[in-house]
Amino acid sequence: MTVVRRAIEFLFLRLLRSRLGVALGIAVLVLGVVGAARLVAGPSDPAAGLSNRPTDPITTVHPTTGDDGAISTTTTPSPVTRPGQPTPDLVAERFAAAWLGRPGQTAEDWHDALRPLSTAGLTEKLSGADPAEVPASAVTGEVTLRPRGETFVEATIPLDGGQLRLELLAPDGRWLVDAVDWSRDE
Repeated sequence: MTVVRRAIEFLFLRLLRSRLGVALGIAVLVLGVVGAARLVAGPSDPAAGLSNRPTDPITTVHPTTGDDGAISTTTTPSPVTRPGQPTPDLVAERFAAAWLGRPGQTAEDWHDALRPLSTAGLTEKLSGADPAEVPASAVTGEVTLRPRGETFVEATIPLDGGQLRLELLAPDGRWLVDAVDWSRDE
């Protein structure tokens, strides 16, 4: 009997000292802590779902205090144009007409027509562009403006076969196109 007992103790102690024994010990300990926590917490509400968050928002500010969140519910300020300068919708129309070009127009003439309506950054980006690759030939609708601030506006212009989207900036009240995007109609 003592030989069997010693063999069991030897195997048991050897198991406890191995990695497997340590892992089993930790697993038993974790399960014990989780089980005890569930016993202390009491029965759960099956209607609560996966979370035990409160059903109503937690209010820490008086309801009459203004909103200081990142998303503003106030109206966007109207675009500001320097007196004597064209409005953003007129600049967008002129840019679209210049971007579409004329039959037989050279690349140099095309770039010269876009330059006074573009920021320096856009002029540089368009320096290698070829007017023959413009994917449209005519404006088919009115300019739609989406003011984003006093000095930033997005303009959308329907063209045959797609939409031309322009971003216009006016840091000094003079509107210039800063970005051009084209999307085909599908």
